[in-house]
Amino acid sequence: MSEITAELCREDQCRLLGLARRTLEHLAPAGAKVPAEEALIGPSPIPESLSLPRGVFVTLHTKGALRGCIGYVTPVAPLYRAVIENAVNAARRDPRFAPVELDEVRDIDIEISVMTLPRKISSVDEIEVGKHGLIVSKGYARGLLLPQVATENRWNRDTFLDYTCTKAGLPARSWREGGVEIEVFSAQVFSEISLGLRPR
Repeated sequence: MSEITAELCREDQCRLLGLARRTLEHLAPAGAKVPAEEALIGPSPIPESLSLPRGVFVTLHTKGALRGCIGYVTPVAPLYRAVIENAVNAARRDPRFAPVELDEVRDIDIEISVMTLPRKISSVDEIEVGKHGLIVSKGYARGLLLPQVATENRWNRDTFLDYTCTKAGLPARSWREGGVEIEVFSAQVFSEISLGLRPR
């Protein structure tokens, strides 16, 4: 198995979720700055598995409702740093939501999606709902939905494509009309709830 697709063990998953949690706890006060990376990491060295550049999204939920989700599609930073940066981005820079405030942090559940590299497909028949996330592009328009979005909403392939087009700001059925690039990726998805770090 190549490094870019290697799955993370439970210990690594917990380490990343802990980094995201500490980042939110330090960021929450309005105007506060994230502390130095060393303060978030603590005394234990970062393992190689978390130092490799990976695409990753950080998703925040409050009582099951989406509260923020932002990430890096491609591997632009070491995984642990990308998680820290996107915990900040999901809490403060998702344009769909007001910034997360201090009194909200205790009610937020964190989910992390570690991505494989996107690959272009030539036929929608290659899409596997439940396994693949989608990226739809046309000109400057671009939309992405993570694999779990289709599963959670019980969408079939066509509905998944429709909503990804809508996310890109395109008409829902644009993918049927040609001129649209479709990419797929997989993700290892884990959360504080799935790992038993917080009550359901």
